[in-house]
Amino acid sequence: MVEETPWQQALRYANRANPYPFYEELRKTPVARQPDGTYVVSTYREIVTLLHDPRVSSDPRKCPVPAAAPAEGAVEAEAEPITEAVISLEPNIITQDPPEHDRDRRMMTPHFVGPPHSPHLISDLEPEIRRIVAGLLDDMQGKTRIDAVDDFAYPLPVTVICKVLGVPLEDESRFHRWIETALDALDFGPEAASEEMQSRLAGGRQAVQEFGQFAADLLDRYARQPGPGMLSALVNEDGPEERMSQGVLASNALLLIFAGHETTVNLIAHSVLTLLRHPDALERLRHRPELIVPAVEELLRFESSVQFWHTRSALEDIDIAGTTIPKGAPIFLAYGSANRDPERFTDPDVLDLERRDNQHLGFSQGIHFCFGAPLARLEVQIAVGEFVRRVQNPRLVEDPPPYRHNQIFRGPRHVLVDIDGIRD
Repeated sequence: MVEETPWQQALRYANRANPYPFYEELRKTPVARQPDGTYVVSTYREIVTLLHDPRVSSDPRKCPVPAAAPAEGAVEAEAEPITEAVISLEPNIITQDPPEHDRDRRMMTPHFVGPPHSPHLISDLEPEIRRIVAGLLDDMQGKTRIDAVDDFAYPLPVTVICKVLGVPLEDESRFHRWIETALDALDFGPEAASEEMQSRLAGGRQAVQEFGQFAADLLDRYARQPGPGMLSALVNEDGPEERMSQGVLASNALLLIFAGHETTVNLIAHSVLTLLRHPDALERLRHRPELIVPAVEELLRFESSVQFWHTRSALEDIDIAGTTIPKGAPIFLAYGSANRDPERFTDPDVLDLERRDNQHLGFSQGIHFCFGAPLARLEVQIAVGEFVRRVQNPRLVEDPPPYRHNQIFRGPRHVLVDIDGIRD
């Protein structure tokens, strides 16, 4: 039996709650070739270098699949089936290279993050976000046990992104089911070849296709009758640049619906979980609420909502950290490992709410820096700040809690918390 690499061990579901010891081992080889020909980059300096290297493509269509024959004795799983389904929906800003990426992102930016055309677009959402958070906490009145995911972390960002995009909130149960099915079917580790995972593949592919059709139908509806939100604005764009094709619009709509809440759910859930594991930090934040801004940045570093990204590849041979990544090779950038790199962060496994020089990779860097970072930061600052202020004596029921299967968007499935009440 072939011994598993630290990366393969980190990807096993049994290690989902704590992949960090395996990341520590992985960082001993900053750029590590895996049995399937993938190159995993795990250290901060090398990841940042590649994020700014034009020889690295973000377009998975430029990467051969599978990348290379597996090492002798290794099990070769079916290659990224759900990713292939997403690719078939047309590119989006995450899976594009310049100049297409730059053009499409430039067209989308004024309708989502605001400046220069709508400089107050995100800040104007603050009263609505506070209203939603207050309502969620009010609904906990009289309860002695809550689920910080289902009762709090999930409802806030999904409600906000539906409002921003113009997605009917009554459709939430449909796209939530598609997203969960697709994510649970995607596995990059040694368990991908298991009978259980193979049985999920068809359902995952189908979910992606149905979700894509939902996005396309919504855009068609707004093309016929404009309405509120970003998607309608994009469909009816009348600017100096050529409109995106219907397929690219649909793919970006799918991306925005998904990414606009999925990562924020994980960040809020992990923030609550982390603070309950560090009661001194929770009390410091309760008594010094002005720390919420640096606290959220530290929580982003400490538990990265996106653990790694998988669609990049080398357009040319790239020499880095004593290794040559050959042209065409897939490159996985392990953000979760980089954010715990002791060469970049002092005492990286220590939660420090006042950490200085905290240039984490929680939102990546470079041209693919997270499109929704300003909105996510605002949501999490309000949500976590109010949770700390209003929830009385919160205690974890189960530690570690159960985790969702997906390795990229790593997050707890539930975080059960016993409480003594809710303050006004």
